[in-house]
Amino acid sequence: METSWYLIEDIDKLDSPALVIFPERVKANINTLKAMIDDPQRLRPHAKTHKTKEATQLMLAAGITKFKCATIAEAEMLGLSGASDVVLAYQPIGPKLKRFVRVTQQYPNTQYSCLVDNIASAEAIANAFAAVGDAVPVYIDLNIGQNRTGIVPGEKAIALYEYCAMARSLSIAGLHAYDGHVRGTLAERTAQSNEAFAKVEDMLKALQSKGYTNVKVIAGGSPSFPIHANRAAVECSPGTFVFWDKSYQDQCTEQPFQIAAIVVTRVVSLPNDTHICVDLGHKSIAAENEITKRVFFLNAPELKAVSHSEEHLVLHAGEGHSYKPGDVLYGVPIHVCPTVALHERGYTVENGKLAGEWRIIARDRKISL
Repeated sequence: METSWYLIEDIDKLDSPALVIFPERVKANINTLKAMIDDPQRLRPHAKTHKTKEATQLMLAAGITKFKCATIAEAEMLGLSGASDVVLAYQPIGPKLKRFVRVTQQYPNTQYSCLVDNIASAEAIANAFAAVGDAVPVYIDLNIGQNRTGIVPGEKAIALYEYCAMARSLSIAGLHAYDGHVRGTLAERTAQSNEAFAKVEDMLKALQSKGYTNVKVIAGGSPSFPIHANRAAVECSPGTFVFWDKSYQDQCTEQPFQIAAIVVTRVVSLPNDTHICVDLGHKSIAAENEITKRVFFLNAPELKAVSHSEEHLVLHAGEGHSYKPGDVLYGVPIHVCPTVALHERGYTVENGKLAGEWRIIARDRKISL
């Protein structure tokens, strides 16, 4: 990794901790994404990573018009941005279903759809849209190995597909198959993804035998993106590519995306001769991984995290270190998606200097609806 691209000339103007975004690298990552697939119309990037109008608009300017999201706020952000086709990759229930109906009404120029994995929920969605005299496309969410959501491909899944195809106020849009459990080397990911997708192919054959042809399929995330990009007609939904992070940089070496978002932190204390403390707490960097796998410091790769609390991160620096209070550290998140959600704004840097801000508008659970 280069050793100077991240340096900010006017760093004294930026308080820490802070999320910093490099728009030129975001643009480069979008172009790299497009170059990795035969047709940009097969791209349906997930908004969960960036949660911003600005990144969405850069993709729209690049000819990407379809998107995926996981929250109502993300769905509204995409509508505000002018996206034409948005899949809520979630099965809306209860109050979330009512909010989803309102979003579809508020942004009529955006074609919204959602996921469903059981007949009871499909019926509730159909009733909610019938009540306002409207209809919504739905995708059958297939469980192909992650065991998080979805219906296992087979007879029950086919029955659900047929129900949605016939239900008033619903239209069947296709199948959604997320293989979030796929990990490892490219060869390992390819084998795992192919094994999981074989279940989708069996489902497609069964549907075809019943007269359902040209069934749309949305598949995969970042680790399996190169594999699904080679499947004809499958829509691909990577999300992390827009900012990239240390985890995928190390794991997905075949994907040449650049780090486009970092965190800036400062040394705030020297608690003893061998340790330093920085202002990068749980509230500033994703803490779901074990403590040594949360952040990598570009200008201090030797530092090792030893304790982490809400506003502090204690690092082992070793005997005779030269760190002092006020020193700036530039960190690459191991997992950038939940890190971005901890910040209300990202400070942009262009030509080595602070240039502006991107509001992380969809980090909130509610924008207006």
